[in-house]
Amino acid sequence: MAKSRTRRRVMLREALLATGVLVAVTATSGAAHTESPGRTGAGPVVPSRSGTPASTVDRVADFYGSYIDVLYDTGKGRLAHALRGHYLTTGLRHGLARWESAHHEDGVLRAKSVPTAWRVDYNDSGMGHCWSRVTLTWKDSKNHVHHTRLMVQSDLDTRLISSIKADA
Repeated sequence: MAKSRTRRRVMLREALLATGVLVAVTATSGAAHTESPGRTGAGPVVPSRSGTPASTVDRVADFYGSYIDVLYDTGKGRLAHALRGHYLTTGLRHGLARWESAHHEDGVLRAKSVPTAWRVDYNDSGMGHCWSRVTLTWKDSKNHVHHTRLMVQSDLDTRLISSIKADA
């Protein structure tokens, strides 16, 4: 009986790990962690990040994470341009150039500065497209936090980002 209960717990743990639920469950349960050698007792949960190149939403998250890192570290330059070339459709790149010329802001971020954090969530899909909601977090000089939300459309066939619009 104890053997089957242990096996069920292991199987449940593996299923939760596969879905990413274990981090949230462990964070609220106060259970001891055994993932790190020498770590005992309940402590802060270190978030993990994962993804797959086959997921359209993961690719949007990869793009925004990389793009924001590059702008934060070195500003807009060759690497930011290369990221746009890799992740965005040609049509979107041309549309962003026109938008940026008219608004004098970065069209990917819809802002002049670099956000302090980002989050990407699946929103919807259909007719060959996937829509992801991107939430950008900003802090002003007085440490007031505000958010910008964007709706990002990707083509399911190519997984390239084909549209970025402000989310109302």
